[in-house]
Amino acid sequence: MKTLIRKWFDIVLWKRILAALVLGAIAGYFFGDRVESFKWVGDLFIRMIKMLIVPLVFLTLVSGVTAMSDPKRIGSIGGRAIALYLGTTALAIVIGLICGTVLHPGAGADFTGATPYEVNKAVSLTERFMAIVPENPFAAFAEGNLLAIIFFAIMTGCALLITGDKARGLTNIFEQGSEMMLKMTSIVMEVAPFGVFALVAWVMGSVGLSAFMNLFILAVAVYVGCFVHMFLVQGPLVKLLARLPVRPFFKGAREPQLVAFSTSSSSATLPATLSAAEHNLGIKPAIASSVLPLGATVNMDGAALYVTIVTLFAAQAFGMPLDLADYLIIGITTTLVSVGASTVPSGSLFLMAVVLESIGMTPAQSALVVGFVLPFDRILDMMRTVVNITGDLAVSTIVAKWEGEIDESIYKAEPFE
Repeated sequence: MKTLIRKWFDIVLWKRILAALVLGAIAGYFFGDRVESFKWVGDLFIRMIKMLIVPLVFLTLVSGVTAMSDPKRIGSIGGRAIALYLGTTALAIVIGLICGTVLHPGAGADFTGATPYEVNKAVSLTERFMAIVPENPFAAFAEGNLLAIIFFAIMTGCALLITGDKARGLTNIFEQGSEMMLKMTSIVMEVAPFGVFALVAWVMGSVGLSAFMNLFILAVAVYVGCFVHMFLVQGPLVKLLARLPVRPFFKGAREPQLVAFSTSSSSATLPATLSAAEHNLGIKPAIASSVLPLGATVNMDGAALYVTIVTLFAAQAFGMPLDLADYLIIGITTTLVSVGASTVPSGSLFLMAVVLESIGMTPAQSALVVGFVLPFDRILDMMRTVVNITGDLAVSTIVAKWEGEIDESIYKAEPFE
């Protein structure tokens, strides 16, 4: 028994997660709805990693700010990160427009049998920006409001820096707390293979390949667009802007990518992303703890690409001709709604109504499109979440290089296979 356990832990984590993902898909395909009986294992895994998010973000971000020594660097790091996030989102929208136009996924779409799904009205940009400043920090912690937590953590870190030696004891506590949370993340990640197996089996068992075929061309367009964005935009940007080899970047990103694929949640993947940034890519806490939580809330490359393609799908299905002005409207509207989109599974789907209305689609048509896509959206969401967290890591790597906050010996080191 001890030998088997030792052999299990001798296998690198990403291989265990990948094997669990494949086996989960096979189990779901053959056993169908019966896999529902052990879905609780996947739910438990998600609860465990969600348990880490708030204390991990707060402690690591405060620790990262205090490690900068100069509060002025926060503006430099934040400005560069946001500019890169917006740039990659714009490129994702362009790729979505190209894939949606070339592959024409809406041609011949049949909405017969689809149940219209009324979507809630999108929150205005003013409300989103106001929500960044919490009226009650403790309420923000209880609600898991990441943007508000990030703001309060930055304020706390800056206050500690200004206080200086008088707050040295408290600063050390935050540093020690950050290390503790990263260790706890490593412990929880050992459960990942079991959670991934259960989640993927449940998705395959409940949705199945037959249902997936109903949206085959749309799914192909989304997956092709996601792979193009990762390998022709995000990877090359690391090479071009950070002057670092691309192969170690994708190797270092494997574990959070697999977790993202199974959980379909950028925020739930955040603990794994932070761990990979520090241990696999050599990104120092000052950058990882500030840029990655920000990316988990505002960087939605996958969502932007997806919303763009589904918008074209809907226009094609309803026979609505689009011109250059419509494409520009789609691009601008998608950028606005994707920033700060919900980081839970299928969250971006419910922003669809805003973009669809911007090109003249009626609320009834929007509800029908959402109702048609929603039953199989999880399979599409899995891939676009991978794109989101890959973009977070790419931007973090670039900013870390620019700020001199990356250990290139760790980044370039050959991982233990």
